[in-house]
Amino acid sequence: MALLTAPERDRWFSANPAYASALAYDVVPGLVRQWPTTRTVGVGASLGALAWLHAQSSYPQVVDGLFLQSGSYFRPETDPQESGFSEFPAIVGFVSSVRRGSRTTRPVPTVMTCGREEENLANNRRMARVLLRLGYRVRFAVVAGGHDYASWRAAFDPHLPDLVRAALA
Repeated sequence: MALLTAPERDRWFSANPAYASALAYDVVPGLVRQWPTTRTVGVGASLGALAWLHAQSSYPQVVDGLFLQSGSYFRPETDPQESGFSEFPAIVGFVSSVRRGSRTTRPVPTVMTCGREEENLANNRRMARVLLRLGYRVRFAVVAGGHDYASWRAAFDPHLPDLVRAALA
């Protein structure tokens, strides 16, 4: 497991083609060279979940599983409060392309978690249904809490170990 950072988190994690390319061609291969493995799983929360889904749909071989928590899958009709965010148009465009099924896909085992108290619970439910329709093996779990690290950490067990086992199968 590697904890990735991005100096400009909002820009890099918001369905940014340069970040997806860096993950596919530099970051993940570099990690695998350093610590050889046969399977990889992308783990992200909020914009990080969006970034991993974007990377995997842009470069289907980049990971063998996805663990997506509280993804920021913005849509104009459900997220007008986010419309002032500078990267809102890029996120909306990407989410729409996934919903239309116009992205390259290599369905991988996917776990999605979202807090019961989150304003974006409906968007996460909708994305789970979209990914199921596209052939992804999705487990969606509504967990206690909100859009915060304590809730995300609490959702790791049993969902992340189960995903790792599925990705290894």
